[in-house]
Amino acid sequence: MSYRRKSFVSGMLLLSATACFAQSSGSATANIPNGSSLKLRANSVSAVSYQWIKDELTIPGATQEEYQAFVPGTYTVISFNAEGCASDISPPLVLTADPVGPVSADVMIKKQSESKGVSINNTFEYTIQVKNNGAGAANMIKVHDVLPNELSLEDLGRPTLGFANYNQGSKTIVWEIVKLENGQTADLRIKVKALNPGMISNTATVTANEQDPNMSNNSSTDLKSVTNITIPNVFTPNGDGLNDTFTIPGLEFFEANELTMFNRWGSTVFDKKGYKNDWDGGQLNEGTYFYLLKIKSASNKWEVYKGFITIIRGK
Repeated sequence: MSYRRKSFVSGMLLLSATACFAQSSGSATANIPNGSSLKLRANSVSAVSYQWIKDELTIPGATQEEYQAFVPGTYTVISFNAEGCASDISPPLVLTADPVGPVSADVMIKKQSESKGVSINNTFEYTIQVKNNGAGAANMIKVHDVLPNELSLEDLGRPTLGFANYNQGSKTIVWEIVKLENGQTADLRIKVKALNPGMISNTATVTANEQDPNMSNNSSTDLKSVTNITIPNVFTPNGDGLNDTFTIPGLEFFEANELTMFNRWGSTVFDKKGYKNDWDGGQLNEGTYFYLLKIKSASNKWEVYKGFITIIRGK
């Protein structure tokens, strides 16, 4: 007697839940959850071997009662008894899969200048930090930073990740990072010189290959106040009428100021609120001293300037 018993396909999720599919004259359907699979099982009496078929093509090596399906398609199975007789092909089981959404990565950038006060011809540093807030890894990250005309680049630091270059013609810094994992950060330091006074605005932007769900943090702007004062590093109080006092051009526009001078051991040798460019060095010997100048800017914030001054008394 020929062996013609029909088989049918059942399936279960590789999770805690199990779903079975009864035999019918028509096809059955099931869905493969994203990131998971379905285990298919043939139900045939006295069968000793099987052949699983996907999209009308036999699956090599799929000859067991169960088959793990990872991809969508139309699956059927044929059962064989000990005599080698084959069953009818089972009704098809159509497996579908949820559409995979685009991979996203929320890259953000922050650009910030150091807090010290800056006057024209002074140097200061910017720090640019890039971070991946998730959910996926960010690839081929690019940072663009165009320096304004009020600044010149003094030094481009080495980033903690990736490579950075500067185009002098366009005054553009380009920083490239191959990959940032979820939660990972990278930093770049830039030293610049202030060429003109005023409020200097500088913006850096970041992009990545992946879809970004939050574009509001893909740019960062720093505002830096540069005062129109020039702090010399030497004066000559020798009574010749030239450069006899520690004169800071532009300080007259900042009545709210305070100047403190220190010797090399850190002791205060001069301190004056509302300094009027009239200090002649007193009885101090020739040599190098250190200053701490505070001025209240137009934004009503105190800005701090630090440096050194050399007193030369010889004629």
